[in-house]
Amino acid sequence: TPPQFLYHGTASRFLDEIKKQGLIAGERHYVHLSADEATARKVGARHGSPVILTVKAQEMAKRGLPFWQAENGVWLTSTVAVEFLEWSFMPAGRQKQ
Repeated sequence: TPPQFLYHGTASRFLDEIKKQGLIAGERHYVHLSADEATARKVGARHGSPVILTVKAQEMAKRGLPFWQAENGVWLTSTVAVEFLEWSFMPAGRQKQ
């Protein structure tokens, strides 16, 4: 069972598409999620100006959507619908107010 929230680091240039279709695996087999914001920030920074999205993981699991945890600690799922995303993302390097 995943924690209440997981985090997804991405580049700001992908946000418009994510707002339309949620998180999809794209060329990967699964959507990759992090258990903490710091890791998600590092992942997002690999792709440009990073932002962190919060995923309502427990809510997804309660609705029967599957999660797996890889040996390296990364959480995996098939897709994350927009309804399970919290848009209180923050640019990397900024602290929550």
